[in-house]
Amino acid sequence: MCILGSSGSGKTTLLDAMSGRLRRTGTFLGEVYVNGRALRREQFQDCFSYVLQSDTLLSSLTVRETLRYTALLAIRRGNPGFFQKKVEAIMAELSLSHVADRLIGNYNLGGISIGERRRVSIAAQLLQDPMDLTSVDTQSKEREIETYKRVQMIESAYKKSAIYHKTLENIERTKHLKTLPMVPFKTKDSPGVFSKLGVLLRRVTRNLVRNKLAVMMRLLQNLTMGLFLLFFLLRVQNNVLKGAIQDRVGLLYMFVGSTPYTGMLNAVNLFPVLRAVSDQESQDGLYQKWQMLLAYVLHVLPFSVVATMIFSSVCYWTLGLHPEVARFGYFSAAVLAPHLIGEFLTLVLLGIIQNPNIVNSVVALLSIAGVLVGSGLVRNIQEMPIPFKIISYFTFQKYCSEILLVNEFYGLNFTCGSSNVSVTTNPMCAFTQGIQFIEETSPGATSRFTMNFLILYSFIPALVILGIVVFKIRDHLISR
Repeated sequence: MCILGSSGSGKTTLLDAMSGRLRRTGTFLGEVYVNGRALRREQFQDCFSYVLQSDTLLSSLTVRETLRYTALLAIRRGNPGFFQKKVEAIMAELSLSHVADRLIGNYNLGGISIGERRRVSIAAQLLQDPMDLTSVDTQSKEREIETYKRVQMIESAYKKSAIYHKTLENIERTKHLKTLPMVPFKTKDSPGVFSKLGVLLRRVTRNLVRNKLAVMMRLLQNLTMGLFLLFFLLRVQNNVLKGAIQDRVGLLYMFVGSTPYTGMLNAVNLFPVLRAVSDQESQDGLYQKWQMLLAYVLHVLPFSVVATMIFSSVCYWTLGLHPEVARFGYFSAAVLAPHLIGEFLTLVLLGIIQNPNIVNSVVALLSIAGVLVGSGLVRNIQEMPIPFKIISYFTFQKYCSEILLVNEFYGLNFTCGSSNVSVTTNPMCAFTQGIQFIEETSPGATSRFTMNFLILYSFIPALVILGIVVFKIRDHLISR
């Protein structure tokens, strides 16, 4: 069968209606029968599928892995041998066995051919056991015009044939049979929520690990920024006249301001393709979009911890910050949080805004605004207008800055040039102890150290929950 029409005439909308993708909107006219049995609108997705024009696949997985993960998401029952046989049978049917262990790739890095990618997309739909599978047509104007003329000739000849009239009679006769065959619905025994989450987590992690450039970017972005600071400052000192306070404040400003940005870069570069995959697969009923989001969040955690430890281990000791192991641990925990917050905030915005470049700009502006208003390192919070004071309590930079400030300055003693230099000679000599600078910059921050940690880390689950809500809304809107 061929569905013919010019661009914008409703071909894709018709296919969406047939495959159950139009779940909540639209008025349907007519009836759908399968084996003489009428189908309800909510049953369409359980019976029909179609392959989209564009192939949305993860480039770092092999053909076999791609199909196996699809089978694991679609079917609950079966041992590993069952899934292997099912995948092997589908690959053999679509002539994919010879490329089973080749990476999908993409248009820039090679991989399988365009035709093979198309057959992988078809195989992924067949693994869901649809009764009928349709491939969406192309958008070539020349092909549409030529095909339209040919189909008109075929249609006219077919309607005059005896086969056409006999087929209509058989359809009507089947509808009135006393005993009708069962409708071959798709597999209804799909895995549970946690099983699907586990499959998605394994798939996302494997896809990332195979991408060596992405792994290096995740692990070394913070360190690259840290190496610049190392070469710029070399080592902090305790002499106030030689920048002991100024250098430390500059370092804290960089730590608070740059770590969210590196987290954002990870999400902007890696998540959009996963978002596109989830948009397609969730419409096929394999899982919900928020499950892909949560799988990405879970796979981020170990990479972020390792990246932060590499960055902290090199920078903290080389720069000569407070020489205590416990302080090093507090420092690492304090810079891990804004890195995660930056990435998770980006995920939330990617659920709302389609263009990653716009998300990049928004997160960058929010990070800069948060450092200016909340950190207290640019302007003393006590001297800010009341509206900005209130806003500062909603910025994670406020709590991160106070933690780093106390962690570095508490218990620190400063010198001020030669011993005979007085406050009158140089006002900077007023700070001889780190606690004095803490109370001047963030009064009471020492007593709030533990509470600041709790509030800082509460931003992480809050953003994850917000992201789940946003992607649930996205699921509702995209499914129309």
